[in-house]
Amino acid sequence: MRLTDLLHPHLDAVTTVVDATGGGLRLEPYLHLPPGVALRDDDQRPVGKGELALLSYGPDADLHGGEDACRAVLARMRPGARGLIVFGHRGSELPYHRLLDDLVAHRCQVLRAAPLDYVQLHAGAVIARTDELLPPHDFFGRPVPSDGYATALRIADEYVFADLASRSLRARTLDLERTVEETERLRGAAGQDGIAERLAAAVREKEQLAAALRAARDRVDVLQARVAMLEGSTSLRVGRALVTAARAPKRGAVRLPGELYGLWRGRRRSTGRPPDSAPKAQPEPDAPADDRFHLAHRALTAAPRDRLVVAGVLTAATAEDFAADVVVNRLLPHDGRLLLRRTDPDVLVVQLSACAGDGPWWLTGTGLAPDLDRTLAELLAEARVLGRTAVLWQDAPPSAAPGLARLAWDAVVDADTGVRLARLDPAAEGRERLREVFREGGTRVRLSRLARLTGAPDPLDERRVAVLAAPRDRTDVARLVGQVLGQLHRPVEVVVPDPAGLDELTAAGLTVRRGQPSVPWVADWTDLTEDRPDTLLLDLMCAQEYSGADAVGHTPTADDYVFVPALRPLLVRRSLHMSGTDPGSWAARGHRLFAVRGKEPS
Repeated sequence: MRLTDLLHPHLDAVTTVVDATGGGLRLEPYLHLPPGVALRDDDQRPVGKGELALLSYGPDADLHGGEDACRAVLARMRPGARGLIVFGHRGSELPYHRLLDDLVAHRCQVLRAAPLDYVQLHAGAVIARTDELLPPHDFFGRPVPSDGYATALRIADEYVFADLASRSLRARTLDLERTVEETERLRGAAGQDGIAERLAAAVREKEQLAAALRAARDRVDVLQARVAMLEGSTSLRVGRALVTAARAPKRGAVRLPGELYGLWRGRRRSTGRPPDSAPKAQPEPDAPADDRFHLAHRALTAAPRDRLVVAGVLTAATAEDFAADVVVNRLLPHDGRLLLRRTDPDVLVVQLSACAGDGPWWLTGTGLAPDLDRTLAELLAEARVLGRTAVLWQDAPPSAAPGLARLAWDAVVDADTGVRLARLDPAAEGRERLREVFREGGTRVRLSRLARLTGAPDPLDERRVAVLAAPRDRTDVARLVGQVLGQLHRPVEVVVPDPAGLDELTAAGLTVRRGQPSVPWVADWTDLTEDRPDTLLLDLMCAQEYSGADAVGHTPTADDYVFVPALRPLLVRRSLHMSGTDPGSWAARGHRLFAVRGKEPS
């Protein structure tokens, strides 16, 4: 939730907002106050009726302010005054008990509390100074009508149920923390054992390489002796002389008798026979055996990896789905170790259904194919020697291959391999199903978990969107901030001529910059008078991932999920946007254009 969404429903009858934060935060760009509501700095006067005080409290006193400053403002609040406290603590770590007694002592009632979507502010609460119990507000900020006793009874009942739920969540959190600590301890102990195992494997590999090197050197010595013997043979020398004479007949025919006579004399001398009294040939300058020049050329291109590289024991369907987003090397029993060494993947993935179903790894982990079990164990040892992460992907019941659980895995993923959007039928599945798969159940989302385990490039980076805009005044700035932060698929970058007044976007974790966009996709929002639903970018990205198109947009005839020769582009690949070509010529240049319907209900 944005700060303005939490604040504005409680600005009725408020004429002045008093900034009493006292820390390093500047909240004015977050507020977007309506006309008739002024903002002034705190001057230590009492906060009375028609005024709302801004307070902040968090773990960093210099940035958020401290408890004492917050308590001092609560003490100056008079009946009819309101307040908004923003917290730097996350909701699960909110130390509300430190302020609860002061809120009660100064007759301040909490009307509403909600999480905030900012980097440095994580929660906020609206309070009111009152001498009588006020009705609470619902999720949308509307007061719930009731009398005093019913209101107190509702609050008391909700407190008991909320405490019950929070106690169970806290207990679950403590259990998970203990499990994580125990897992880290066991992993550390296993790591010590793994060091010895890796050292032994390295020693064995060194011995194998040394033996192979000795054998190669012996082979080289034998080959060198054979080459020397061949080069010293008379037959080879005579052949060279004949070939040289044939290539240059005019000159070679004169020199050939002398060269052959010299070879004959050399052969007689090597056999101990005295040379006859044949006349000596006149010495000629030596000519090269071959007057051609040879050039050996090898080309090599080295570049940083920009995609996750997976080596895996995978089914054919899974390998095909993964290959749409990452580099996939499917391992087979006869070449798995060699391929693992040559490709140097980021992660080794063993899919349980590939071991339990039909395929080259069928019966692995069942005890019925010990040779395959041994081969898989060797693959894991090889991955450990290379320092790569080995992951068991349990997309089937573990009982189908119980032997896999006994192997040493760095991580286990208990989930299916996801669904590629291209395999869905938009007409049959519906827009909501596409959104659900895109956000939660897609293959790219599953692969992102692998990337986080290994520190490799995240496939979800291909979904990043930059918004191009040019706000002219405060109204345009407020509209741009509201539309950007309201998107269900939030952009990561906003490119504007002047970033002034867009501090709220920066606080929400977005990059605000001048110049050219730096992320894969670009959305042109130059016209800020247009109404954009919160599902706009989500639906555009769903359509792009389904189609693989270079540009997605609307057509006058409201075409939906179909390739078209022309459209009004709403989402464009960065490289195409930077090319500067006319959108009307994109289809003729081979770019793929995909149309979706116009406005969809939120």
